[in-house]
Amino acid sequence: MKPITPLPTSRESGINEAGCDEAGRGCLAGPVVAAAVILPDGFTHPLLRDSKKLTEAQRLEARAIIEANAVAWAIGMCSPLEIDQINILNASIRAMHRALRGLGLRPGAIVVDGNRFKPFDDVPYTTVVKGDNTFANIAAASILAKTERDSIMTQLAAQFPEYGWEQNKGYPTVAHRAAIATYGFTDHHRRSFRAL
Repeated sequence: MKPITPLPTSRESGINEAGCDEAGRGCLAGPVVAAAVILPDGFTHPLLRDSKKLTEAQRLEARAIIEANAVAWAIGMCSPLEIDQINILNASIRAMHRALRGLGLRPGAIVVDGNRFKPFDDVPYTTVVKGDNTFANIAAASILAKTERDSIMTQLAAQFPEYGWEQNKGYPTVAHRAAIATYGFTDHHRRSFRAL
């Protein structure tokens, strides 16, 4: 098996660069969750990659590594109601801003997965398409956002077992759509999304 080459920490060292990513944009239910992570200069690990390329067990292992080693990390989210009010793109960016605000220190720069962002205070930022498989700090944010959101949806599944959220995590699977058709919406569903 070919060894995994660790991703570089960031684009620039010595500036407390924060990586940002979100999870749950395409879901029919649950919040959109974002994370911001500042890693030590030069820190990387083979498990720091796009969270979608890891198993659930690997993501949880990576999360522990990130939390133990990051200079700072934080989670931000937007509720389904906020998503319906301001749309998913704006809600995703708002969740990232909340995560950045929660870091407890001001980043010197921000790198964001994707191609859309809005200025956070006056901190310089760069968007990077497929950044979660390019830079370790964005990958770390991807992992934290994904594991946090999965945990939330698993907890909600215990209250609303009809929708199978422990399996589909709120994504628009055939079974999830069928459950909405049968049982209707919950307060955790995004009414602005096409559910059926």
